[in-house]
Amino acid sequence: MTGDGRPVEEFTAELLAGEVFRPLGGVVEIGAVNATGTWRLADVSLGDLLDGRGAEVDVLLAGVRSACAFDSTTMSIAWDLGWLRPHDVTAASLLLWSGGLTGVPAELESPAVVRHMCQVGADLQLARLLHASVTAAVTARTEAKRGARALAAVLTAACALSGGPRPSDVLRLWRVAHLVHVLRPGSDASDAGRSAFRAYEHVLTATFDD
Repeated sequence: MTGDGRPVEEFTAELLAGEVFRPLGGVVEIGAVNATGTWRLADVSLGDLLDGRGAEVDVLLAGVRSACAFDSTTMSIAWDLGWLRPHDVTAASLLLWSGGLTGVPAELESPAVVRHMCQVGADLQLARLLHASVTAAVTARTEAKRGARALAAVLTAACALSGGPRPSDVLRLWRVAHLVHVLRPGSDASDAGRSAFRAYEHVLTATFDD
């Protein structure tokens, strides 16, 4: 079951890919802001981030394709969304990535507020990216050990891109924000689906947990 309560069986590859690649927008935009070290939007260059972190982007996309069994057409959604092309990063987009937690203060573009939005947004979007990726891998029936190893590489690359939390921190966030809803007694997940999510969590825990 996904975060919005729908069984994974209802999802096409295109819908699953959208769930995976939308949080990637937050990851790269927040990463570009964090890379400045000033948290001033005038200093942000998403093009510089993508040029300097091309290896992480390649690892992330390769891991998603391997674990989630997306074909070339489905993978193209990552590019169609525009996150992996240079574009301006705005305070409004950071507000969305951070779930509006800060509200709309008068000084929305101040470095202190921008840094806070980046901290919250990185936690939120990385946990969403992990959950969407595991959901897609479970739907594709990718064997858990192989799929989780690929997703461990995805998570490591995504955390490096974001300049935010460690993979082990994101794993903990995912458990409490998403996994518990899949595994709760009243969820719509099948027994096989629950077992698959537990298997992915087990491998990821062995990889990342301190």
